Amino acid sequence: MFGIPGKQAVTLTPAAAKKIAQLMARDNAAGLRIGVKKGGCAGMEYTMDFAAEVNPMDEIVEQDGARVMIAPMAQMFLFGTEIDYETSLLDSSFRFRNPNVVESCGCGESVKFRETDAPA
Repeated sequence: MFGIPGKQAVTLTPAAAKKIAQLMARDNAAGLRIGVKKGGCAGMEYTMDFAAEVNPMDEIVEQDGARVMIAPMAQMFLFGTEIDYETSLLDSSFRFRNPNVVESCGCGESVKFRETDAPA
């Protein structure tokens, strides 16, 4: 929908692809659907859910056995994002490195996106 021919909407690090593929196999899921919704102190939050089937309107990114499905309304906010999976002493989680984010809250749970010009 908002893609550039020959360029994936999002990229996955090897760690993220491995973890998504593991979780897909465990839950017998068709893939990980990511999106955004209003919420949090900065205005928007990422959503992540494993889905049983692919929505024909989703943007699909496949890598090393992992499948990420980007919800249609989130595509313009997520284009260019790198998804990583990090493990530290205290937690393990997916991290979004999104060039469209201009601000995030202190806890890292919500973000504010760059303003986009409305079509004329």
